[in-house]
Amino acid sequence: MPSLEFKGKSFVYTHHLSVPFRELVVDAKKSLPAKGQKPSLDDNLIIHGDNLHALKALLPVYAGKVDCIFIDPPYNTGNEGWCYNDNVRSPLMKEWLKKEANPVDKEDLERHDKWLCMMWPRLQLLRELLAEEGAIFITLDDNEVHRFRGIMDEIMGTENFVASIIWHKMDSPKNTAVQFSEDHDYLLVYAKHGPNWFPNLLERSDEMLARYKNPDNDPRGPWLLSDLAARNEYSAGLYEIRTPSGKIIPRPPAGSYWRVSKERFEELDRDKRIWWGTGDVRPGIKRFLSEVKDGVVPQTIWPWKEVGSTRNAKQHLSQIMEKKPGDEMFVTPKPVELLARVIDLATNKDSIILDSFAGSGTTAHAVLAANKKDGGNRKFILVETEDYADTLTAERVRRVIKGYAFEGTQREELHREPITWTKFKKATHLIEKVEGIEMMAGKRFDRIKATVDDGELVVTGEKDVKQKTDGLGGSFTFATLGPEMSIEALLTDGLPAFDALAKYVFYTATGLTLADVPKQTGKTFGYIGETESHRVHLLYQPDKAWLRSNDAALTEQVVDDIVATNKTGKKTLVFAAAKFMGQRDLTKRGVDFCQLPYAIHRILGD
Repeated sequence: MPSLEFKGKSFVYTHHLSVPFRELVVDAKKSLPAKGQKPSLDDNLIIHGDNLHALKALLPVYAGKVDCIFIDPPYNTGNEGWCYNDNVRSPLMKEWLKKEANPVDKEDLERHDKWLCMMWPRLQLLRELLAEEGAIFITLDDNEVHRFRGIMDEIMGTENFVASIIWHKMDSPKNTAVQFSEDHDYLLVYAKHGPNWFPNLLERSDEMLARYKNPDNDPRGPWLLSDLAARNEYSAGLYEIRTPSGKIIPRPPAGSYWRVSKERFEELDRDKRIWWGTGDVRPGIKRFLSEVKDGVVPQTIWPWKEVGSTRNAKQHLSQIMEKKPGDEMFVTPKPVELLARVIDLATNKDSIILDSFAGSGTTAHAVLAANKKDGGNRKFILVETEDYADTLTAERVRRVIKGYAFEGTQREELHREPITWTKFKKATHLIEKVEGIEMMAGKRFDRIKATVDDGELVVTGEKDVKQKTDGLGGSFTFATLGPEMSIEALLTDGLPAFDALAKYVFYTATGLTLADVPKQTGKTFGYIGETESHRVHLLYQPDKAWLRSNDAALTEQVVDDIVATNKTGKKTLVFAAAKFMGQRDLTKRGVDFCQLPYAIHRILGD
């Protein structure tokens, strides 16, 4: 398979493996738990910290469990000013990145290589977190989309590419554009197993439903006329049709075929599923609303009228955060409607959704709205590297959970109709129609506006309001990244909690996640979980004096106690700071020893 080569690739190719694990540390003051509950890492999460390290920290619990990933990484336009700071240890990389504290901008001729170096290890970890039935959605523009396709094909596999979606993000052209007004972004979709991943169907809009009519009062209900002719070659699709009046239609239109055989056509006609219309027109097939799929297959062009525009997103964020004219604003928020579409397509009521470039927190907003809409229990995990993780990302989520003051203009569309040439010539009639709407609805609004949009007359009522928007409900835990779990940091930078270390050693030894750690008593002897072949124990207390004491060592008495609790016949794997027994004696008892702090990598899984 072709691969994309870029400067630094050889140094970041396996960098995700050497990224140290860190403990997720709860910040209770910045969390918003459910009433009567304490902040918990089992809740929705907003994590402040380097997203490369945060993704690694999530692996022990969430590897293979995330159903939907949405990321909106830096587009690398040269204007964002992002920094590469992954601390790759190679001297050559350090020399290349000796100005790593400086933002990457248009003056940096190697910014594309650095962007790819930044994305590569993060994508590797995101793939590990993705569930077998999961999919990842990535927004980008023309600056990097072609390079990104190259590395995604290599990391995910070309067979797992699903679609390249066009998001028409601009609700009006940029008149300041030099050549073209760039009105769209891309939304790339990859799945863990592309050929076996299928998006949910979308609900039919009111406009779609309105197309179903029942002019012949068919007892089966409204129907939509489907063309009998199709372009796909069909050997049984070349026959003549006799209309009720006796006229003969000798063949289908040039270059097409009847989509059903003659026998099937006659069967449909007997069942009154063929519509002959009035006169000797070509017949069509009646498709009943009661018999079609519950929704429609998503298309790869998403108009801003359906999924929001960048201007809509900024206005909405401004309202939520109560910004005043002249206040600084987050530059590139995504519309809630855009994320709602992704959630509709890629999740169910109990899905886990991850966004590791969280920005303004739109993903969490959309997840809470989806749960409010259908009573779901979807869970969001957001990661934000920048300092506004609390003041913007989490603050937005707090406000949409509890409700927020809304001051602005509410709009209601009162009338819409296409303006044809015939109607244009009768402009007076259109003006009278608008005036009539003003008379009927004017009392409900502060003003009535009539505009022409894409060849349609649109009449809108506007009302200035100042009120409180109802909250969506929900909760979240705010977390930061603790010291790295390494031999150098174990006794210097603070010790991880028992549960955090248990989840880490279990994952690194087995490749399996440990959602819950058994409650520890004197009789459990550090038991934390098991696989098909081993029971796993961790002898540890988050106390430096204890780790230095003989109590932290695996002794013969401790081994006897642990073996006595094993009624399964499986081997035993014990993590401890030291051992006072030889491996030969341990092997006789069916015990494998691994010394903390764990120079191990899935010793059971591999």
